[in-house]
Amino acid sequence: MQTISNRLLALLALTIVAASFQGCGGTSGKSSSGGGYGYGDGPPPKDVDVANIPDAVPKVELITKAGNKSPYEVFGKTYEVLPSSHGFRQQGTASWYGNKFHGRNTSNGEAYSMYEMTAAHKTLPIPCYVRVTNLENGRSVIVRVNDRGPFHGDRIIDLSYVAAKKLGYSDRGTAKVAVEAIDPLKYQNNSIEEPQIYRQPSVIPSAQPVASADDASMPKDTFLQVGAFSTQLAASSLSQRVQGITDYPVIVRQQGQSNIVYKVLVGPVSDNVKLLDLRNLLKQRENISPFVVYE
Repeated sequence: MQTISNRLLALLALTIVAASFQGCGGTSGKSSSGGGYGYGDGPPPKDVDVANIPDAVPKVELITKAGNKSPYEVFGKTYEVLPSSHGFRQQGTASWYGNKFHGRNTSNGEAYSMYEMTAAHKTLPIPCYVRVTNLENGRSVIVRVNDRGPFHGDRIIDLSYVAAKKLGYSDRGTAKVAVEAIDPLKYQNNSIEEPQIYRQPSVIPSAQPVASADDASMPKDTFLQVGAFSTQLAASSLSQRVQGITDYPVIVRQQGQSNIVYKVLVGPVSDNVKLLDLRNLLKQRENISPFVVYE
C-alpha cells in the first residue's frame, strides 16, 4: 500500500507541475516532449501545398509582457530571455510541432496554427522575426517567434509544420539549421530595390469629402504589397490569382542577393479612394491584408 501511495503522489506531483507550466500560456505539452514528429504529434490530416504560403513579413512590434517572463525554469533548468534579438545567430537542431497543438495558446496568448509561419524559441524575445536556413539543402524561411521551447535534448528551435515543410524536413522531424534574427527596419530597407513603407495616412477624413480626383491623389508609384515569398513559383501563383480580380498591374519583384525574396505588388495606384476599394476587394476575395508601399 505504501508503494502504491508513493506512485500516486509522484504522478500527482507531475500532473501539477505540467498544469502549472501550461497555465503560463506556453504550449507545455509541446515543450516537455520536445515537439515535432515522433513525440505524439503529427502533420495535418490533409496534405498542405506550402508553395502558396508566404513567409512571415517582419514588422516592428512591441515586446509583450506575456511570454517574456525572465528568468523562468523548466524541468530544473533556468532560462533568461534576451532583452533584444539584435545580432542573434545560432546553429543547431530544429524540430517542428503540428496537429497535436493546433489551436492551443502559445506563450504570448496567441492561438498556435500549424498553417502559419511561426516558431518557438527558449530565449529570444517575443515577438521577433528570424530567418531559418536548412543547412542540408540551403532552403530558407522567415518565421515569427511567438512561443517558448523546445525543451527536449539539444533542439534550438521549434517551427510550425508548414515552416518545416517549406524547409524540407517535415517528414523527418528534425534538421540542422542556422537561425538569424531579423531587424524589421533594416529588412524594409536592405536593398536599393526594396519598396519603402509609405507612412502618410491613407484614409481621407470623412469631414473632408473628395471634391475632385486631385484631392484624392496619391504620391507617384504607390503600390499595395500583397505577399512576399521565398520561391518564384509561389509569388507567380498569387500574382495570377490577384490579376484575375483587378485591372491594376500585378508585379512580381525579385529582391536580395543570397536570400532572395519575391514580392507581389499591385499598382501603381494614383487615387486614394481607389486604393481603399482595391484593398477591400483583396480582403474580401483573397483574404489578403495588403499594406501600402512607396517607391
